[in-house]
Amino acid sequence: MADLDQLRQKLGFRSTQGSDRLAEAMTHRSFAVENHLDCDNQRLEFLGDAVLEIILTDYLFALYPDAQEGELTKMRSALARESTLAQLATELELGNFLRVGHGEAEAGGDHRASTLADLFEAVLGALYLNAGFDHTKRFFTELFSSHYPEPRVLLDVINPKGALQEFSQARWGETPVYKVLHVEGPEHLPNYEVEVFLHDYVGRGTGHSRKLAECDAAQNLMKYFHSGEFEANDAI
Repeated sequence: MADLDQLRQKLGFRSTQGSDRLAEAMTHRSFAVENHLDCDNQRLEFLGDAVLEIILTDYLFALYPDAQEGELTKMRSALARESTLAQLATELELGNFLRVGHGEAEAGGDHRASTLADLFEAVLGALYLNAGFDHTKRFFTELFSSHYPEPRVLLDVINPKGALQEFSQARWGETPVYKVLHVEGPEHLPNYEVEVFLHDYVGRGTGHSRKLAECDAAQNLMKYFHSGEFEANDAI
C-alpha cells in the first residue's frame, strides 16, 4: 500500500490524534476479516454517504437557483451514482491505498466500480471527522465542480431517451420517432443501427440491442442540441 501521508496531504487531513480515520477508510472488509481486525471502512462509508448528500445538495442548490426539486434530485443522483464516484476515486488515486484481502484482490475486487465508489464515500467520511465539515465541503465541492461544472449534462447520459423526450416536448411539442436502419452480426451478438427523427433533426446510434442503439442515437442528438452549432443555427 502506498504511503498514506501523501494522501493526507493531498486531501488536507489534519495531524491525527488517537485512531487514524484515513487508515480505517482504506480497510476493506475482506482485509479486516483476513487479518482479524475490529473495524473496516463500512461505518465511514455510511457517514460519507450522508455528508456527500448534503454537499451535493448545497452545490446544486447554489448552481441552479431556478431549478425545481425534481430536477435537482435527478442531478444529485447523477453525481452520486456509482460510476461517477468511482471515476473521482480513480482521479484521486484512492485505489492505490486500499487494503483488500488476498481473495478479493485475486478476483479484481479492488478495481470494481462499486468498491471504488464505497471507498470514495469512506474517505469523505474520514475527512469530515478529521478536518470538519467546512473543509470537507470546500474540497469536494471544488472536486465536483472541476469535473462536472454543468451537472445537467449528466441527465442526458443517464436517460438519454427521456432527456430527448422532455426537450422535444418543451421546445416543439413533438415526440421523437425511432427507426431501425440495419441489424448485422451473429444472432447471439447483433449490432443495431438506429436513427431518431425529431422536428428537422436526425440522430444516429448503434448498439448490441435496439434499446441501446436508440439510447445512443438520442444521446448523440442531445449532444448536438447542447452544442454551439445548434444554438447558432436555431437563432437564424
